[in-house]
Amino acid sequence: MPLTLYNTLTRRKEPFQPLDAKNVRMYVCGPTVYDFAHIGNARPVIVFDVLFRLLQHIYGAGHVTYVRNITDVDDKINARAAEEYPALPLNEAIRRVTTTTEKQFHDDIAALGVLAPTHEPRATEHIEGMKRLIETLVAKGHAYVAEDHVLFDVPSMPDYGRLANRSLEEMEAGARVEVAPYKKGPMDFVLWKPSKPGEPAWPAPCGITAPGRPGWHIECSAMSGALLGDVFDIHGGGIDLVFPHHENEIAQSRSAHGTALMARVWMHNGFLQVEGEKMSKSLGNFITIHELLKAWPGEAVRLAMLSTQYRQPMNWTEKGLAEARRTLDHWYELTKDVSTESPLCADVLEALEDDLNTPQAMAALHELRSEAAKGEKGAAACLKASARLMGLLQFAPQAWRAWKPATKQIDETRISSLLTARHMARKAKNFKEADRIRNELAAMGIALKDAKDPKTGEFTTTWEVAR
Repeated sequence: MPLTLYNTLTRRKEPFQPLDAKNVRMYVCGPTVYDFAHIGNARPVIVFDVLFRLLQHIYGAGHVTYVRNITDVDDKINARAAEEYPALPLNEAIRRVTTTTEKQFHDDIAALGVLAPTHEPRATEHIEGMKRLIETLVAKGHAYVAEDHVLFDVPSMPDYGRLANRSLEEMEAGARVEVAPYKKGPMDFVLWKPSKPGEPAWPAPCGITAPGRPGWHIECSAMSGALLGDVFDIHGGGIDLVFPHHENEIAQSRSAHGTALMARVWMHNGFLQVEGEKMSKSLGNFITIHELLKAWPGEAVRLAMLSTQYRQPMNWTEKGLAEARRTLDHWYELTKDVSTESPLCADVLEALEDDLNTPQAMAALHELRSEAAKGEKGAAACLKASARLMGLLQFAPQAWRAWKPATKQIDETRISSLLTARHMARKAKNFKEADRIRNELAAMGIALKDAKDPKTGEFTTTWEVAR
């Protein structure tokens, strides 16, 4: 079947027709490098890696250009740099934070089996392109200068809000932010702003004398345009980026280039929760990829992430991760003697071509597993080839069997305290708090096992380091 993808812009699944089958072009918003990436960040990285692999399979590895950017100029980076290196000049501190964090990100996602994109531009490498884009927008009447800022004039774009499916009037009515006095309209957004003393700064565009730095949205417009052209095939990211980030990208790029579209297909992955709750540090369920990889192999994280279709909300659970690990143990055992190339399973490919239906693809892989376990000819080889299209079964079987979790410093006093608090919460029937504590322990790599004493009816809890 032909590849079909859900397009956020049109709100329907559509057959994918690239602008140029010899150069399929995709842009995905990458990380802002100021801290370890969390598992919510991992979802789009894995989802669009699967799409990248699928596009390469369909069109050829040399005919797909994938761009994923690095944002290395941002208020969060500035704050982290000032906090971590207070004795250093801010620019030097920023350089250290972004260099270290970018390496951490690359190491973590490599462990998840993620391929390197074709290009990975840093925002600071494209400042001049951003300035040219800003000057074009001002010249065309889509942006204006005010008090050393340059702002996009949102009413100058009649169909602003099309991606988010909201009218300008609705957005203005829903706005609950204080409007800067230099703005013409409440929805106008920053393209360029003056830098505070000590912050990263560049000579400003549009005749502004004070040095400054770009706004967030203009970065992606400049980088995607420079590397993929004025109009390209696919733009992806998390659902949280639809508004304002992607909406503003569209406004900038289309207005500057005079095009009807920026990208033909817009794809967005759904939100991720942890054990049924929003991930947050206050709930103790904030999990970084880095910490997760100490307790679990990256392929298990990847398979668990793909168990939910990318557009759907995902509930990340310890149970799901353990099931993914057991599944891979079995797949590796069944395919350990496979040494020959095999055609892909048609059912797996068909599922992936149906808007990356990874749960259906996994169902087909489980069917192959059953056939391989019965010794059916070619099933194990087909299982391996098809799983590899999804970025799985990449290890040598002996390397997979040899994988061990990192040695951890176990704070038994802390664990005991949390177990006591959880026991008290259960007795008080405060099950939400009991579950929160379980999640906090799971984030520490500790698995709990509850058992009921048949004589007293009391619950007892034992713990172990998660496998």
